[in-house]
Amino acid sequence: QVQLVESGGGSVQAGGSLRLSCVFSIDTSRNYYMGWFRQAPGKEREGVAGIDKDARTDYADSVKGRFTIAKDNAKNTLYLQMDSLKPEDTGMYYCAADYGRPYNVYHLLRISMYDYWGQGTQVTVSS
Repeated sequence: QVQLVESGGGSVQAGGSLRLSCVFSIDTSRNYYMGWFRQAPGKEREGVAGIDKDARTDYADSVKGRFTIAKDNAKNTLYLQMDSLKPEDTGMYYCAADYGRPYNVYHLLRISMYDYWGQGTQVTVSS
């Protein structure tokens, strides 16, 4: 059974940094992929960054050059390093996972690709 537990959210001023963590329980002997998503109040959930077992990654255009996704299989942890944060980065951030290997990396940012979700961690960026 896949389990995902996020942490690391908080409040920060614009220009600051945060690192989100997602401790996962996944059968890593299988192909799998993971992603970070966010949802701002009154807006739809959107893909932020994704990574698969082979470490292929993709990022939303709005975060390229500022956010970095990484995984540490030894620690069963997925990370999202967020630098140069902006007020528009505010939202609930979710970790997601599923099994398989997306044909195209941009599929890593599609909500419909994921069956397993964490409970979320709040990020608030003030101006």
